[in-house]
Amino acid sequence: MGHITSALRRILPLLAFIALLLAAPAHAGVPNKDAVPAYAEEQTMLQVEADSRTPEPGLMAPASGRVHIDRHYLGQYGATEGNVIVQRGGNTWREWRNGPIATVSGMILVLALLAIFVLYSAVGPARLDTPESGRRIQRFSQWERWVHWATAIAFLLLALTGLIILFGKVVLLPLLGHDIFSSVAYVSKYLHNFAGPLFIVCSVLMFVTFLRRNFVRRADWEWVKQGGGVVTHKHVPAGFFNAGEKAWFWLGVTLLGLVMSASGLILDFAVGQTRYVMQIANYLHLAGATFYIAAAMGHIYLGTLGTPGAYRAMREGYVDEEWARAHHSLWYEEVQATGQGANPPTPGGHRRPVSGPGNAPRGH
Repeated sequence: MGHITSALRRILPLLAFIALLLAAPAHAGVPNKDAVPAYAEEQTMLQVEADSRTPEPGLMAPASGRVHIDRHYLGQYGATEGNVIVQRGGNTWREWRNGPIATVSGMILVLALLAIFVLYSAVGPARLDTPESGRRIQRFSQWERWVHWATAIAFLLLALTGLIILFGKVVLLPLLGHDIFSSVAYVSKYLHNFAGPLFIVCSVLMFVTFLRRNFVRRADWEWVKQGGGVVTHKHVPAGFFNAGEKAWFWLGVTLLGLVMSASGLILDFAVGQTRYVMQIANYLHLAGATFYIAAAMGHIYLGTLGTPGAYRAMREGYVDEEWARAHHSLWYEEVQATGQGANPPTPGGHRRPVSGPGNAPRGH
């Protein structure tokens, strides 16, 4: 326990620093003196202009990304973005995207996988104090499961194609060769672009469907103070969703979902967008995707290997009575008091006996 706490204290400041580092480029335009020259011709432009004294427009300025006039100027300056052949921050964005941002993103994802492996190896999955009773309690309706799986499938598709787009040239290109990788990258790009709007629709449905069960309650603070009993295997009282699941809903599905949706729409529908705004949107999209995927890894682990029985709830809609009593005791008490959701029919249309564990069927 002490080793895990010590490790977390060392990692959290690093993650905070990384988040600030990723957010830093969004504050202003790229000054001429800080721009990374893409090639010799652009270096010549920088020398001739002697670093123009024209103030660099900020993020919301209409002229962002096209503040310099180069010798390849066409037509009336500023009429459209198409009049500017070289945008000063373009190569700087490419250097950041393919350099520090890609490196830090990869490190965070690898550390997330490593943390899950260490947690599973050192602590193991959650356990029930008593054997399953065989009596079922309905946890999710068919609509709730459809919304969840539609969102999950869209997310996994976006995560896979996004990782290919970001890391493909480094990881896959040497393995597949140029011809095969070009086809993989081409398909990934269009799948990513078309799955994005679908994910937004699913996320909105997810928010509306599960909002009423994710309001914070006083009991959630006690769950947080005890770390959900993940390490101690203590069953901390929780409602329908525990504090960890509510954090995933508000910080992951909602907050990161908004960041990914807004930045993704800017990148997907580039009509009227300056290149500078699209570069900032790309920074936010990469940072948001990194933390979203890392958090989703934890969510997937806790919903499968980390908490046996949780996956069955989302797959089939019900959980065993003892599982509900152990992991969500406050919700279990509400079900017992109201009778709603208790002992639903089996897929064959029959209800399970409720006289006691001795008469209850096993194996579900």
